[in-house]
Amino acid sequence: MRFLLSRRWLIFAILVALGAWGAWLLGQWQFHRLEERRQSNHQIASNLNAPPVPVDMLLKPGRAPSAEIEWRRVTVHGTYDDAHAVVLKYQTRNGAAGVDVVTPLRTASGAAVLVDRGWMGTENSGATRPKLPPSTPGTVTVTGFVRQNASGGATDIGDMSTRAVSSVSIGHVVPYPLYGGFVDLAHQAPRPAKALAGAELPDDTSDGPHFFYGLQWWFFGALAIFGFFFLMYDEWQQIRNGTWQKPSERPKHPTVDGQHRPSDE
Repeated sequence: MRFLLSRRWLIFAILVALGAWGAWLLGQWQFHRLEERRQSNHQIASNLNAPPVPVDMLLKPGRAPSAEIEWRRVTVHGTYDDAHAVVLKYQTRNGAAGVDVVTPLRTASGAAVLVDRGWMGTENSGATRPKLPPSTPGTVTVTGFVRQNASGGATDIGDMSTRAVSSVSIGHVVPYPLYGGFVDLAHQAPRPAKALAGAELPDDTSDGPHFFYGLQWWFFGALAIFGFFFLMYDEWQQIRNGTWQKPSERPKHPTVDGQHRPSDE
C-alpha cells in the first residue's frame, strides 16, 4: 500500500475527504432546514386553530407583528376607506391574472387596519389601476389572519398600487396611523355585496424537499468515499499482478486485444 503515500494519491485523498465533508455538512444543513420547517408548520397549525381575539391583543399602531403571531385570527370593527384602497398587483390564482384589494379599515381610535379583502380576476397588466368593487358601507366586523409586512422595493407605492403589502410603505400615503402588518379577510359581517376570492392559507403539513435533499447530499459523500476505495483496490490489484503502469508510461493511442496500435501518422 506504499503507493498511497504518493503525491497523486495524497492529493486525491484530500480532495475526496473535502468533498465528503462538504456533502456531510450540506446534508446536515438540509436536515436542519427540515426541523425548522416542521417547527414552522407546527406554529402555523397552532395559529390557524386558535380562536380569534380582538385586534388590539396582537397588533399595535406602528409596531410590526412578530413571526410567532402570523396566521393568528383577529377581530376588528370599523369602516372601510375606499379612497385609500391599494391594489396589490400581479396576483395569480389557478393561472389566472388578477389583483388583491387592500383597504384600510378605520377603527374608533382613529387608526386603521389594512385589510386584504381578497382577489379579483383582471386582464389589467399592472400599468394602470383597475376599477375596484366598492367595500361594504358603514361599520363592519372583520375576522381575518394576521400577516407580516413585506420588505424591499416591491413594497413601493405608485398610483396607489404595490407589488407587496407593507403597512410602513402604505402609511406614507394615508392620512392616519396604521396598525403594523395587515389582515387577510376570512369573514365579514355584514357580508359584502360582492365577495372577492378569499386568502390562500399556507400548507402546514408538507415537509418540503429537505429530507430527500439531505439524503442526496449524504449519498454523494458516500459515493465519493466508495469511489476512492474502489480505485485504490483496483490499483493495488494491478500492482500485485504486475500489470500496473504509471500514467506517464501508458500508451497514448487506443489498443486492440492488448496490442499497441500505431498512429496513422
